[in-house]
Order: sequence, then structure tokens, then C-alpha cells
Amino acid sequence: NARWTAAGRRRAKRPGKSDPLDARAVAIFVRQESPDLPVVYAEDQTAILDLLTTEREAAIGEATRLRNQIHALLVQLDPEYEVRLPTLKSRSGLAVVARYVARSDSAVQKERASAVRRLAERLALALAQAEDLARRIKQMAEESFAPLTRLCGVNMLTAGALAGILGPGPRFANDAQLAAFAGVAPLEASSAGLVRHRLNRGGNRRLNAIVYRIVLTQAHHSPEARAYLA
Repeated sequence: NARWTAAGRRRAKRPGKSDPLDARAVAIFVRQESPDLPVVYAEDQTAILDLLTTEREAAIGEATRLRNQIHALLVQLDPEYEVRLPTLKSRSGLAVVARYVARSDSAVQKERASAVRRLAERLALALAQAEDLARRIKQMAEESFAPLTRLCGVNMLTAGALAGILGPGPRFANDAQLAAFAGVAPLEASSAGLVRHRLNRGGNRRLNAIVYRIVLTQAHHSPEARAYLA
């Protein structure tokens, strides 16, 4: 982390920044903190899962942005289009907008309809890529990480995402370290004898979101989780 070397430079007798000074700062930090530094493991299939999951999330985000753009254009073309057309999240809705034709002879409306068709092509490509990536993630996760699906709220896609984020090797000595990494462990904010805690807004936000979705699923379908919440 660049902040660690910056702190070492500020405390050094010779302030400044150069490769030798950076190397010295890194060496001093490693000597002092080596017992607590995480072990770095060689990349394995979890790195591939992380790559595929990140790419799939980007494709899904792109699909959402494209749907929003199509919606904005359709509202201008036909304010009541949602009554006449299938939902944009369905295959039938995507097929309709892919061949959408303006109901007006206005040149502006015709160009908007053309934009809708072009956006529909891009949307179809993003969805196809997301489906292909999901298939590959499920296949890889099923080979090595299927036991994770025994947890309520974890399907094969979630198992692949968890494996990709957590990476190879035993990175955490206990559940508290994992909770801190996920940003789900509360932070102490005590003062003047008053002991209190606040939510942790840090940690790995992707892992935090996965844990949140697991919690919501368990709150509805897991008897143990419902009893705990009660």
C-alpha cells in the first residue's frame, strides 16, 4: 500500500521520494509488520472466477444502463408504451424494441426509433455475454466450490463470486477477520466512558453486497436465521 511507504518516508531522516527511499521504506515496514502481513498465494482458478464474475457484473450493469436509455427514448416516442409493449426485461420485449418503428412521420421521432433499435442490439449483446459468463462461472464453481451452496442463500453463481473474491489459500485465521474484510463487523466508536458501535462503511464492498443478499434470503427462508432475528 502506497500509504505505508509514504508514512515511512515522512519519518525518515532524508525526506523525499526516490526508488532507493521507497525500497528502504518497504524494507522497514516488512521487518516491523511481517508477522501480521497476509501470505500471498499463487493464482489459481479463483483468479479466473474473479475475472469472470467482475466481467459479468459489468455486463449486467451495462444492460441496466441500456434499458434506462431505451426507456427514456420510448417515453418520448410513446408515453404509454409500457401498456402496449412487453417489459424490457423479457425476451419478447427485447425482440419488440429491436424492430421498433416510430408511429409518427416526424424525422425526430424516426431517429429516436432508430436509436432504440441500435440500443436494443447492444442490449442483446450485453445480455448474451452475461449469460455465457454465468454458464462458465457455474461450471467452474460446481467443480470445486459446490459445498458452498449448502448455505442458505448461496447458489452456484454466488459460490463462484465468493471464491473469486476470497482467492486462494487460508487468508483468514478466524471469522472475525473475514467479517472485518467484508465490512460487516461493527466499528467501536466509544468516547468518555460511553461504549457504542457504528456500522462499518469500509471493507470489500462486493463481498459486503453478497453477504447482504445472503442475509435477506436467509431472513425469509432459513428457520435458524428467522429465529436469530426474532
